[in-house]
Amino acid sequence: MNKTDRMLAIVIELQRKGGLRAEDLAAKYETSIRTIYRDMQALSEAGVPVAGAPGVGYSLMEGYFLPPISFTAEEAVALLVGADFVRMRLDTEYGARARSSQEKIEAILTENVREETARVRSAIRLLNESTGRTRIQEKEMFEQLRRAILQKRKIYFRYSKILPGQDGNRHSERTADPYGLVFSKGAWVLIAFCGLRRDIRHFRLSRMNELDVLEESFTILPGFNLQDLRPPDDRNVTVQMLFDPSVWDHVQESDNYYMESFEPREDGWLATFSVRRVEELLQWTLGWGAKVRVLEPESLRQRLREEIEDMRERY
Repeated sequence: MNKTDRMLAIVIELQRKGGLRAEDLAAKYETSIRTIYRDMQALSEAGVPVAGAPGVGYSLMEGYFLPPISFTAEEAVALLVGADFVRMRLDTEYGARARSSQEKIEAILTENVREETARVRSAIRLLNESTGRTRIQEKEMFEQLRRAILQKRKIYFRYSKILPGQDGNRHSERTADPYGLVFSKGAWVLIAFCGLRRDIRHFRLSRMNELDVLEESFTILPGFNLQDLRPPDDRNVTVQMLFDPSVWDHVQESDNYYMESFEPREDGWLATFSVRRVEELLQWTLGWGAKVRVLEPESLRQRLREEIEDMRERY
């Protein structure tokens, strides 16, 4: 980054955060503290009202606002495509805001940049997968949850999941304090304090139904920070499968949530998974028919035999 770009970036960073130490700026822009001192002197001489206080750092004087800056074609594309994603994956209200943002961004682009942006965007496309009934319901649920999170109101819902040692889905009723929403591996997950388990839990929106936002409010647990949250990994069962080379590309494209590795061998492609229980891979494995062979554990091999025998009896 050259000096001019760095100085502009510093002003934008000060405007965004309010105040920063020279050490912080030097670390961010990978330069020396002495260079930051010289940059600040140059900004002051150029008329930018930078104020410095020992032990506090630099800040812009109140009332100063950097005029609107121009975007490169790549920057504009990044923002516009990001807005496309918001329109597809978030609720209707945010979708409308995303479209409004796109129009404002397009309005301030110069003609050359606008043409270049249109050319680049024509080579990038996000397919809208939100037309199915399940996706539409999930977007509606997202809107309810977002409002409940902002208003700090408790929620009630029914949750379905596979329970250890049982066949099929089991449903439970939950009352929870919604803390935040996380988009992980193609699915929205609610982070909430569960009244039933008395602990923070993760709930996939696709498994939630009959959601109701309650009048009762809640208080977030002291010290909770969604950005620092790292869910415990309790997937301690290792599964290995050998796939026929004829389906390796389809397996890879399936992007299975539990797959840890997928590598070629002389006799096929070896896939390694980490799961909590083998039932989580049962139906998915059956879908590959004779093109897959489970190497371990024996418990999954046995469950497959039982399922295949049940199928034979039906047909």
